[in-house]
Amino acid sequence: MDRMLVVVFNTEVQAYQGRQALLQLDSDGSISVYAYAVLAKHADGTATVKQGDDAGPIGTLLGTSFGSLIGLLGGPVGLAIGASAGVLAGAAVDLNNARIGDDFIDDVSKQLTPNKFAVVAEVEEDWTTPVDARMEAIGGTVFRRALSDAKHTIHDENVAAMKADMAQMKAERAKAHADRKAKLQEKINQLDSKIQSQLQKAKDRREAAERQAQAKVQVLKAKAAAAKAKAS
Repeated sequence: MDRMLVVVFNTEVQAYQGRQALLQLDSDGSISVYAYAVLAKHADGTATVKQGDDAGPIGTLLGTSFGSLIGLLGGPVGLAIGASAGVLAGAAVDLNNARIGDDFIDDVSKQLTPNKFAVVAEVEEDWTTPVDARMEAIGGTVFRRALSDAKHTIHDENVAAMKADMAQMKAERAKAHADRKAKLQEKINQLDSKIQSQLQKAKDRREAAERQAQAKVQVLKAKAAAAKAKAS
């Protein structure tokens, strides 16, 4: 199952130990790590990416679920993008793109207080024990959430509702007097503009999801090739 992981630590040293443990679990085949970053929360509420996955192709994608989660954890003041985190520059900070609930962000934010650190990762894991055991031994608090498609369902229902409203307005316009026709047409135009905007956003999200899926395939292929080369 594809999940977002956030592991909160009290010190930077622990966070880097957590990052190494996560990559070791990936190397062992216990999980698959698609993208990761070490995040530092500062006293003023801002956050800095101390180290990102510069090598993985998924890290270069803008508007991905991972990039959005990083941005959301940056807090209301914003995220300071460091030299090592150029892969995340411009990532869309959007809860819909993150494909996780706002309650998850709230839970993490309550633990990720100023002067703490976190390892943030997008992973595939079949069971939770390997990550939990390793991270708890280092002193980390693990938060995880499966990536959801619920936002797409809500979007489709919202567009369908707006289209139904517009159809009714068009039916009323056909029977209305001239002055009323103009007012209805104005509302129809406004609603149509909203629908087109929603459809474009949905298209952008689908394309980003397709790019992300392709990038994950490349990550897995690269790992398989590396394992084959090591075995030969």
